[in-house]
Amino acid sequence: MNTSAIPHFDDMQVPEWTDADLKATFVAIDEKFARAQSVEDLIAAIRFWDGEQRRISTWKEWVSVRFTQNTSDVTRKDARERMEALWPSVTDHGVQIKRMLLNHAQRAEIEAFYGPEIFEKWTLDIATFDPIIADDLVEESTLSAQYTELMASAELPFRGETLNLSTILKFMQDSDRTVREEATALYWGWFETNRAELDRIFGALVTLRTNMAKKLGMPSHTELGYLRMQRLDYGPADVAKFREQVRQYVVPLAQALRREQAQRLGLDELMFWDETVFDPSGNPAPQGDHDWMVERATEMFDAMHPELSSFFRLLNERGLMDLKSRQGKAGGGYCTAFLEFGVPFIYANFNGTKGDVVVFTHEMGHAFQGWSSQNKPLMDQVWPTMESAEIHSMSLEFLTWPHMEKFFGGDADRFRRQHLAETLLFLPYGVAVDHFQHLIYDRPDATPEERNAMWQEVEALYLPWRNYGDIAALKRGAAWQRQLHIYGMPFYYIDYTLAATCALQFWVRSEENADAALADYVKLCARGGDAPFRELCRSAGLRAPFDDGALAGIAAHAARVLGVSA
Repeated sequence: MNTSAIPHFDDMQVPEWTDADLKATFVAIDEKFARAQSVEDLIAAIRFWDGEQRRISTWKEWVSVRFTQNTSDVTRKDARERMEALWPSVTDHGVQIKRMLLNHAQRAEIEAFYGPEIFEKWTLDIATFDPIIADDLVEESTLSAQYTELMASAELPFRGETLNLSTILKFMQDSDRTVREEATALYWGWFETNRAELDRIFGALVTLRTNMAKKLGMPSHTELGYLRMQRLDYGPADVAKFREQVRQYVVPLAQALRREQAQRLGLDELMFWDETVFDPSGNPAPQGDHDWMVERATEMFDAMHPELSSFFRLLNERGLMDLKSRQGKAGGGYCTAFLEFGVPFIYANFNGTKGDVVVFTHEMGHAFQGWSSQNKPLMDQVWPTMESAEIHSMSLEFLTWPHMEKFFGGDADRFRRQHLAETLLFLPYGVAVDHFQHLIYDRPDATPEERNAMWQEVEALYLPWRNYGDIAALKRGAAWQRQLHIYGMPFYYIDYTLAATCALQFWVRSEENADAALADYVKLCARGGDAPFRELCRSAGLRAPFDDGALAGIAAHAARVLGVSA
């Protein structure tokens, strides 16, 4: 690709699409298909349709990025609302085209050209949309945005500063126990103050999603949620089996890690606000600011692989990263893509903690995969399904380990040990979130208090060491309300745990042969979305997390490395 033609983010021209623009484009697409006589004509029509999809997608992602960059900007909020009001018509037209292709007399020839997996994806897309739920989809987006805006609006006065829910995290990891307890209480005090609104938004989302599922002929949102996540080669039974493996092999190891952590910190009992600190001297932190971090990252990727090097330099030169936290900016981190320009975009909220390095390398993994597979014939083949996409992000976190001295200096080994421990400790939390969502959508009429009791139920299974002290929001079971995925992306969160199991396999292999592991990783990224999850795992020499014993060996090896015994 001619990278010189890629504009700087600040210079990108992304015009707003109107209803008239979309309708005219849909007519042009339909005419292309209507005139197609041969297979060659049909492939040309599909290419035209795909090109228009990329343009429309770029507008959607552009509007979404601009909104999250400044949620208090009324102009950006209005643009997002206009886009979301029109988006069901885009989905509807896309479903019509996909249904036509699935039933086309020349489907076999199309499938031979593009591969069978794309038709499997399209089958799920058709099952998850009908014009009857168009208004519901707009409302769902509106409610999810209300949660994002509410979270971004937080202003927390702390020791002479006004912080948000991202920047206060630094103090929640402070080496001074009093500081982190105070910061944690302030953080969760905001959730207690906003309890009614958080409950209202989530209750409305659960009711809405349940009704959408029923309109589509499904018994609950669980079935619809799995289809929306494009689970092609596994289902709830497989996920339940994986959760049980986590409970059997990882929870005991996690408990041992927490006991060792308490001993290391000299505590009789590990409280919730102690969980983020693994060493009496405090957590390792990057030794410089944002600009310094970008310089070190450039050196790291230069040393790792030529493709990673050239890609990261392109991101930096074209302004395709927004990493600084600021008031009004939505929290969290993500990677998206402007497919019309052929480039991804990385979003994060640096706050001066070791998490900056983890989040940044994580999103870089997504971005590199999207860049590596951008030339796939169809937009729907650029990205894999989300659990596969998370393999790329979480694995890069581990594959960058040999270069952590660049960020942490003499604390690099401490960082690596903590990163491994935190990944293992994350698995029980991640499956708890997933189990919780299954309970929620099995009982959509539950009250806010009953939902909190459900969270306490799964905490007892997977996080039995938790002690929240007297923090009101946490004691009543509302810890789940900080997890944006539960609000905005139901049934997504298990993807991180499945991918973490794969990433830990890459870690084990990289210890044996770092170059070979990285080479397999680069090849996996280039595959994009041309296969379902299990097949992509196999192609990279990884065991699918659902396989018997997939976690047992990893847990045993990690326990030896960390020197703990469950």
